[in-house]
Amino acid sequence: MLKGISSLISPELLKVLMEMGHADEIVFGDGNFPAASHAQRLVRADGHGIPELLKAVLPLFPLDIYVESPVALMAVTPGDTIETPIWDEYRQIVKEHHFKAIELEEVERFAFYERAKKAYAIVSTGEKALCANVILKKGVVVE
Repeated sequence: MLKGISSLISPELLKVLMEMGHADEIVFGDGNFPAASHAQRLVRADGHGIPELLKAVLPLFPLDIYVESPVALMAVTPGDTIETPIWDEYRQIVKEHHFKAIELEEVERFAFYERAKKAYAIVSTGEKALCANVILKKGVVVE
């Protein structure tokens, strides 16, 4: 155990976050996301929801201020009737941990999959909400 680091962050996840450099991306995939078949590095966070993981990670993880949006969501497929209230929760969490106001980018499903394949790592979660997948782009530590 370490002081000041959430117990939700496993040693493996902490290592991945530390290894990542500026502009590297990490995906937090919901329980339906094909994480194992898409990941260069797979981190398991079974049983944890994405909002609670974002609340644990974002105090430690700078978001990239040099891009239009350092946070990307998997867009709902046109014609689907899926509700995405979890996106509002993400917006609030990002707002609490990022000094600059940002819009969360929506990425078409298959484009999201391709981007996920290039990500530094994918965190496979137990999130049950649909269309809850999110990508974070790492910035630089300026403190």
